[in-house]
Amino acid sequence: MTDDLTEKSVAELLEKFLTTTLAQDAADKKSRYAQYNRLFKQMQLLVAELKARPGDARRELARYFQHPNAQVRVQAAIYCLALLPLESRQVLQRISDRNEFPQAADATGIMMAIDAGRYVPD
Repeated sequence: MTDDLTEKSVAELLEKFLTTTLAQDAADKKSRYAQYNRLFKQMQLLVAELKARPGDARRELARYFQHPNAQVRVQAAIYCLALLPLESRQVLQRISDRNEFPQAADATGIMMAIDAGRYVPD
């Protein structure tokens, strides 16, 4: 990612998160895993920058909890788990209950990891 994320507003970072997760979904559907992995790394940088903002701006990702795209919802929920655990868990549970694959597998896996103590949101 060539952008200097520190120069972007929270609104710009959120928009970039949205476009990145939508691109991840498209890459996944076309079995373009190298592209997906690059996009995932970009997303991690975006989320790290949101976390570094005053008050931890990751909570702003909650605006995507009702997004029509399951990839957007699952990633937003995962990255909000530390800040909004109940709301995030509900999003993950809905994705799992609706069998929205492949994201349902991620949602179920992260919930199982939390329940087993193998993953602690930070």
